[in-house]
Amino acid sequence: MLYLLLADIIAIIHLGYVIYVILGFILIVVGIILRWKWIRSLSFRITHLLAIVGVACEALLGVNCPLTVLEFKLRYASNLSEEKISFIGAIAGSLLYYNAPVWLFTIVYAAFALIVVITFIIAPPKRKGH
Repeated sequence: MLYLLLADIIAIIHLGYVIYVILGFILIVVGIILRWKWIRSLSFRITHLLAIVGVACEALLGVNCPLTVLEFKLRYASNLSEEKISFIGAIAGSLLYYNAPVWLFTIVYAAFALIVVITFIIAPPKRKGH
């Protein structure tokens, strides 16, 4: 039961990470269009860039996501069959995991990272007070 709870916590953290990357990008693009000043926050933009670049680098190097690996190890350690997966695990799994070729994920992650880099050129981040 403890392993299942820990796996669910990791799944929630993982989902939060993905939401940060996707929602952050949407807010940056909308912010560029609407000229929102807060989207130029240096700390927000750097953490957002590092989040997607890290994912893209993992994919390009053929490294499995550490959050995915940890979650699956914990689920396996819980000795529960797939039919008895928790509600949270089922929801997170349906949002996080897709059946597609690895090369497709690599292309998507690398392209997304490149687009985020382009937003740095279009609307560079600024330090506070500048």
